[in-house]
Amino acid sequence: MNMLLRRALIAAVVTLDGVTSAFLSTSFGRRAPPRLLASSSLSSATDAKRTTSDELIPREILFGNPENTSPLLSPDGNHLAYLAPSPDGVMNVFIRSNFSSSDSADKRADRMITNEPKRAIRSLAWAYDSSTIFYMQDNDGDENFHLFAVDNATDSLSSGNKNGEFIPQARDLTPGKNVKAQNIFSNYRYPDEILVGTNQRNPKVFDMYRCYYKTGELILDTINPGDVIGWKVEDDSFEIRAATVRNEVDSSTTVRIRNRAGSINSDNNGDSEEGSKDTEWRDVFHFPYGEEGGLINFCPDGKTGYITSSLSRETTALLKVDLMTGETIEEIYCNDKANVGGITLQRDTKQLRAITYNYARTERVFYDDELKKDYEFLKSTAPDSETEISVASRSLDEMKWVVSYSSSSGPTSYVIYDKLKQTVTPLFVSNPKLLPYKFAPMEVVTIPARDGLELVGYLTRSVEKGGPPTPLILLVHGGPWARDYWGFNSRAQWFANRGYATLQVNFRGSTGYGKTFLHKGDKQWGVGDMQHDLTDAVEYAIREGIADKDKICIYGGSYGGYACLAGLTFTPDLYKCGVDIVGPSNIKTLLDSIPDYWAPLRNGMLLKIGDVDNDEEFNKKISPLFHVDKIKAPLLIGQGANDPRVKQAEADQIAFSMYEKGIEVEYVLYPDEGHGFARPENRIDFNGRVEQFLAKHLGGRAEEFVDVEGSTARFPLLEKEGSKTEESA
Repeated sequence: MNMLLRRALIAAVVTLDGVTSAFLSTSFGRRAPPRLLASSSLSSATDAKRTTSDELIPREILFGNPENTSPLLSPDGNHLAYLAPSPDGVMNVFIRSNFSSSDSADKRADRMITNEPKRAIRSLAWAYDSSTIFYMQDNDGDENFHLFAVDNATDSLSSGNKNGEFIPQARDLTPGKNVKAQNIFSNYRYPDEILVGTNQRNPKVFDMYRCYYKTGELILDTINPGDVIGWKVEDDSFEIRAATVRNEVDSSTTVRIRNRAGSINSDNNGDSEEGSKDTEWRDVFHFPYGEEGGLINFCPDGKTGYITSSLSRETTALLKVDLMTGETIEEIYCNDKANVGGITLQRDTKQLRAITYNYARTERVFYDDELKKDYEFLKSTAPDSETEISVASRSLDEMKWVVSYSSSSGPTSYVIYDKLKQTVTPLFVSNPKLLPYKFAPMEVVTIPARDGLELVGYLTRSVEKGGPPTPLILLVHGGPWARDYWGFNSRAQWFANRGYATLQVNFRGSTGYGKTFLHKGDKQWGVGDMQHDLTDAVEYAIREGIADKDKICIYGGSYGGYACLAGLTFTPDLYKCGVDIVGPSNIKTLLDSIPDYWAPLRNGMLLKIGDVDNDEEFNKKISPLFHVDKIKAPLLIGQGANDPRVKQAEADQIAFSMYEKGIEVEYVLYPDEGHGFARPENRIDFNGRVEQFLAKHLGGRAEEFVDVEGSTARFPLLEKEGSKTEESA
């Protein structure tokens, strides 16, 4: 099974960069070319040695398109696919044919094979025919992703780009209005077909279809009875044999398994009673609410497999299990501090090769000596000991790899590893425009919460250790059932270059640290311990001499945006200003407007957040909208009009409430964006406004703001003010 295809295509990458100011200027007309300006209010801090370049690193370089990213080898190893900007500046798929490691850095013959005109392609994968490329695309951020296919070798050329090059016609494999595709599987034994889930029959659930992608034929394979939130495939037969089920009443999770797939078009799924039983679903593994786990894969015998489970332990362990009885055959690995992460299995035998876990940094445990030697060799070729190594793709015979070298203080670089020759050849750097600049290292820090709980955080300083306190950006991750990681973070580097330290913290409720840590966040939004952890992180930074206590900004997207609003309302004296991107302001209206296909997850969200459906007072207690009068610090809001998760109304209602009460607020709306800002024009525009906002309130350096061509920024508060002016006239 092509695991990379599943990882790349199940969900789209969501970016949360950006923010904007409605009171930034009375005029938004075209300005002169940008100049680099610097505030003098940070003179005491800038006397210390900077961790980044002395010059201002342009926003366009930090937040524009990378030059190359997501490189994938074709299964036969003869072609390379990657994402790069089209002549129109939109990320599209490029192909390098007849690829060899000796000419890996030569892009002259590369061809663009997709022609998305406006919105970037952010994920791609090869079909096992080594000719077809799959990619996903939605409409202006609505997250109704369709699966597309384009043939690298086709003679069907349909459209030209700005350079006059003709592009193959992409085919929509999952057409239909408001249709969303996910749960995508491929298998090298069945190179002409894939399995894909869509909600075309019922918007609330995803059935599985068998797709013959060369013809576009889509055949219903497995019907979702209404409670399935995920599927698993057995490799040899390429049949759907496992389903992950969420109970909408108690939010427990069950793994159902069947011995073989039956026909959905016949009442007789076997020639005998025994054959019929083979197609029946059986509840095999059960995880009550509060536990974590799920099926990883089937073993070749079809009767055993691997699962992760937190049952009878704190963190998830990897287990080998009997799929007939549910009994554990072997507990393979468990880490005391972190859940099991990535699991590498041999493609055919399913022998375990390696496990990763991540407490603060990625760690590997090897079960395959040959694979361990490969990683040791790659580590020896890395730029330094801090570099993290990961495999972006392999050819089917595993003789050729694309490997990434990642650092916290520079762009990711990619190399080709020839396993037979034991050579590493440079491929490309994701964003070579960053190379001339100096960036700050990201430090791992451990922060004690007020109740003694240990929190992992990441600190990016603006001046070297020992320097004076500087303004601080508390950068809060979204989710909240997600986490921050070590690595290059363009926002943290941007802040550091402008004179602000950046602190990211995995507060309770973050994932990866075990079930108790995760569920210590239950019912702790806003006025509870999740928000207290953020307050404690700020106080830690002040206590350690990192942060200037009078110049703290809370900044975040999605849940991080909510945390920003909660910080300004519930701890109004702590923060000098806040930046909220696509953050909810009223939890009840948030949950009442979630997409239909989130319905099986809604009760679990209520258990984690609190029963805002039936307890109006509790909802008012944790929802910042009802505490607007407490806000003292200025707020900048950024929102996508097509956001299916946090609707525009969440931004509208708090922005207009603050505006009407005379509390300083700036609000920027992008009509062609969703849950975050995917288009670089909007991302750069919003970050330019953020930069001016931060310079005004925290006193950092700032690059001059210039309108960004192609940005669709609108200003609802200014539009309302203009409407009032017209009415009075």
